[in-house]
Amino acid sequence: MDILDILREVEHPAKGDKDIVELGMVDRARVDGDKIVVVLAFPRHRDPLAEYLVGSTRAALVRHFGKEKEILVETIVKEEPKPRKAGLDLGTEEIEKVRHIIGIASGKGGVGKSTVAVNLAVALARLGYKVGLADADVYGPSVPKMTQTEDDAPQAFQEEAMDGSGTVKEVILPIERYGVKWMSIGYFAPPEQALIWRGPMACNALKQMILQVRWEELDFLLIDMPPGTGDIHISLVHDIPMEGAVIVTTPQDVALADVEKGVNMFLNESVNKRVFGLVENMAWFTPAELPDNKYYIFGKDGGQKMAARYGLPLLGQIPLIQRIREGADTGEPAAMSDEGAGLYYLDLARRLVKEVES
Repeated sequence: MDILDILREVEHPAKGDKDIVELGMVDRARVDGDKIVVVLAFPRHRDPLAEYLVGSTRAALVRHFGKEKEILVETIVKEEPKPRKAGLDLGTEEIEKVRHIIGIASGKGGVGKSTVAVNLAVALARLGYKVGLADADVYGPSVPKMTQTEDDAPQAFQEEAMDGSGTVKEVILPIERYGVKWMSIGYFAPPEQALIWRGPMACNALKQMILQVRWEELDFLLIDMPPGTGDIHISLVHDIPMEGAVIVTTPQDVALADVEKGVNMFLNESVNKRVFGLVENMAWFTPAELPDNKYYIFGKDGGQKMAARYGLPLLGQIPLIQRIREGADTGEPAAMSDEGAGLYYLDLARRLVKEVES
């Protein structure tokens, strides 16, 4: 099969599913002995999905050639003729109208961080606040699934920057549902597509995804951060004007050991971001048929003890409730409910607002 035919399998999600060959993005493609070299051309206003397209191009070639040939995918800047200056504006113009930018973090995966983030965003919106959520969990984006927006595609367009420099920038419109503006890397890649990105590639893509989104006026922009304390976290806290963070944990000792590292990262003098408090998720289980019983499956009050140890508020204890799991799977957040699970998240939202505005 011709290399260009293979490259036609690589579609640009933000360009009406046109492929990179049709869009004229393939500058060169050649077979050089045991090596395949593909050069993708991008204009000076850097495509926010450049890293994704490079990875998808490499993946398409690997699918067809396997390990038979060494595959190199390179990029060049190929400026389009324009009457005005082109360039990528990665300033903070799009988030200047956001009052509070708060990270939702955890020391480890599997504690329900994204579930808490999505439901907290919905709860804040139900309290009358203008809310957005950026899904920065680049290797496991779950916001599209949890909000039933998997089939939605954010619109992207170019416009001249407002600083009078003549710079052209790419602007992305968020998806709106449940009174919240959502943005996720999951909107730009098929659910089954693994994003095989190194740290710097992921960091650049995430910064573009947050700083180029037309958020408009928001009271709260929540950033659902990936678990851990790696490159992405350091990049986000230094390059995004994040006010502070909320830490999510379970009562389990194993989770608390990792959460402690997350707390220390934000409190470290080189980061120096406020921790607004801890959320103890999966705090207990109460069967529907035994409403007065509490079963502490993952341990008891671990988050409460951790909060006391660091002098932090315990913003909430969220029990294991089937409605929360069902809501995440069906894309109908439990926080939309006026009873049971919904009340826990509304209370969590009220406590966070109190801490942030105190």
